[in-house]
Amino acid sequence: VQNVDCGSIFAPKVCLGVLTRDAQNNLHPTVRFLQVAFDTTGESFLAGDHHGNIYVIDISRNRFKLVQKTGQACTALAFNLRRTTEYLVALSDYSIKCFDQDTKQLVSWMRGHEGAVSSLSVHSSGRYAISTSSDTAQLWDLDTFQRKRKLNVRQSVGVQKVFFLPLSNAILSCFTDGSIFAWESDTLFSKYQLPVPQDGPRIHYKAFAVTQDGKTLAAGGRSNLIHLWCLDSQQLFRVIQMPPKVRTVRHINFLPDSFDGGSSQVLGVLSQDGVMRFINIHTCKQLFDIGSCDDAITSAAVCPKGRHIAAVMDNGSLRVYNVQSLTQETNKPPQPLVKVVTTNKRGDSSCLKMKVHTGAVQRPAKTSEVLLTDCKCHFFPFVMQNDMPDALNKKRLRTLLRTFGEYPEKYRMFIWRSLLQLPENHAAFSSLTDKGVHSAYLCLHERYPIKSHRLQRGLQRVLSALAHWSSIFGEAEYLPLVAFPFVKLFQNNPLICFEVVATVIVNWCQHWFEYFPNPPLNILSMAENVLAHHDKELLQHFVDCGVTSQLYAWPLLETLFTEVLTREEWLKLFDNIFTNHPSFLLMAVVAYVTCCRAPLLLCTHRQDFEYFFHHRNTLDISAMLKEAYRLMETTPADLHPSSMLSDFEPLTRDQYPIFNKYPTFIVEYQSQERERIRQQEVEYLRERQALQDLRAEAVRQQAEDEAWYTQQELLQEAEEQRRRILQQEENKLAEQRARLGAMKRELKVKELTLLDAARRRFLKHQQNQQKIELNRLDDEIQRKVTLRAQETAAAMQDMEVRQMELDAQRRLFEQVSACHSQSFSQQSVV
Repeated sequence: VQNVDCGSIFAPKVCLGVLTRDAQNNLHPTVRFLQVAFDTTGESFLAGDHHGNIYVIDISRNRFKLVQKTGQACTALAFNLRRTTEYLVALSDYSIKCFDQDTKQLVSWMRGHEGAVSSLSVHSSGRYAISTSSDTAQLWDLDTFQRKRKLNVRQSVGVQKVFFLPLSNAILSCFTDGSIFAWESDTLFSKYQLPVPQDGPRIHYKAFAVTQDGKTLAAGGRSNLIHLWCLDSQQLFRVIQMPPKVRTVRHINFLPDSFDGGSSQVLGVLSQDGVMRFINIHTCKQLFDIGSCDDAITSAAVCPKGRHIAAVMDNGSLRVYNVQSLTQETNKPPQPLVKVVTTNKRGDSSCLKMKVHTGAVQRPAKTSEVLLTDCKCHFFPFVMQNDMPDALNKKRLRTLLRTFGEYPEKYRMFIWRSLLQLPENHAAFSSLTDKGVHSAYLCLHERYPIKSHRLQRGLQRVLSALAHWSSIFGEAEYLPLVAFPFVKLFQNNPLICFEVVATVIVNWCQHWFEYFPNPPLNILSMAENVLAHHDKELLQHFVDCGVTSQLYAWPLLETLFTEVLTREEWLKLFDNIFTNHPSFLLMAVVAYVTCCRAPLLLCTHRQDFEYFFHHRNTLDISAMLKEAYRLMETTPADLHPSSMLSDFEPLTRDQYPIFNKYPTFIVEYQSQERERIRQQEVEYLRERQALQDLRAEAVRQQAEDEAWYTQQELLQEAEEQRRRILQQEENKLAEQRARLGAMKRELKVKELTLLDAARRRFLKHQQNQQKIELNRLDDEIQRKVTLRAQETAAAMQDMEVRQMELDAQRRLFEQVSACHSQSFSQQSVV
């Protein structure tokens, strides 16, 4: 166990910006941000509040926009899908939605969780995502937005977090009992389980982080201990003990570095006190911290490049920190290439020391030793100063420009805005844009077709504002060529674009419109005089070939070199033009001609010269700039354009200056003529439209007549066809009737035959029945005769028996009578 050393912390708190959302001018409580998620570039991130509003915040462009209103609080975000415009939002109704930030359309709606989704993890390929809730984790296919697998656990053990490991085909699942498993993302076979430490107190892991190379896992929880695991060997190789004031680890993040190959050395630990401390995991030394007890952080996200940290504060606001300014050990700024030795005005070296305070930084007083490199280190895009700071004065910038040849790409626009001292007159610019599209640029897309509709509209807006500012800008045909490169550079900020173009016109296009509608002959004569002084041979060649300055100088001026230079060369040229006197533009024209003198001396035809000055040529831009500076220094004062051109004058604040350096009567006449032509064109278009309407009506009537006749013919043909069909049907019906009559007759014969057979069968049946009845009667008679004979015989037998009984009774009576007579005679004797 190694303790974190807090004794040597030097941590300037440099915050890029604070974002809050107040509802209805602070009449209601502040809308709180809940979740943030960076994209793969690290230059923009998503932020969701508890009302369900999703914002995309672009750090590099200092812009944000509302991309979705879900109506529900989001619980997790993911912004690193394969389709870079899509993002995932986990909502409080346990569902997950995929939106497109450009079209703001719902791409898919995924359901299946029964609890709030706490985290979303996207595979490095962007094809799969894992959503985690307390009871389950689900694997989604982001091509079809169908659920592939679902992780089920016992009710007694909950899911803490499930996520993909970078640069590997593995999924890491962490549970509430402290167990950690690794799975194959394709087959979901178990790869290994990290052994739970038996020694020391149980941490109950709550927060997890993995380095970008996928080799080191950091885990923390209900303790001030951080466990570091080596995933290659599946062993715990270090335990880091945080300071005693840390009791619980709520969130951890590795801070990537461009030079560590993905094995991050710095770990950010957010504890219960709302302070996020960044420590070196090898030296266990605390490097810096953000947040405080009074201004606590609830959650944070680190961009994949390690440049910015987005922190959601306890009060609901969102803060973005510049990592390069927060630490001096992980990202030390390079030493300045140019150093100026001066005397300290205060005479006390202690004034350069910085005192660190909570939440703010006290910087030393500015001296002349502050260089542009210092400005690079501490510059941030959320704050743009219009006043040129001491580190960006023209003299020092000119010295750096002569040394390096160009300004840094990252800060070029900021330096240009500072050099041009743009006033940012929002009200004045709005009054110009509110007038709508100028009539001179209604058909701009026909004269200058641009593939990008956004650039087309931006160019039309800027040119219309210029035309409303001064009438001459609605008549100059070359003005779109002058404005287009700046519109393309500042397409996200129309106000800055307009003021840059206006500043260029007022200063570098001086006297251009005095000979309108002709080219500026006075300006071209200046360039010709300089060329005559430095290269008489080339000028004589132009004269011999009949080539004037309108052919070799004006094409470069009216297009501002956009036709002959690449984008990088053009930016480098205008770094020098904006830093020097307005006459430097003419010197650049002469320098371009003199640097190309060899091919120009070989040209003899006018068409060759026209082609040469309207197409790109082989040219060393550094040599051209060097030649321009030589011309600036060696041209005599009486021939130098600076004697005729005034010094740089910025635009005034609040209101733009009046621009009337042009022949008013010509512009007004052209404007009137254009208006007259426009009215005639409108009348012509109206008449042509009426004629076209009449012609269309005639064509429509003719078409209707032809259609009617065609319909009548079709109806007649249909009627004839139906008559033929009806005749055929009648013939078929007659045939069917004849066949039906024959069938009826045949059936009648069959019926009569059947009836006769039935009658005969019935008569035969009756005969048989009568025979049977007669036989039955015969049998009955015979039976009765037999019965009567039997009865007669029985009666005779009965009579015989009765006779015998009577004879027996008679003899018995005779015997009884004899006995009685005998007894009576005896009694009489007595």
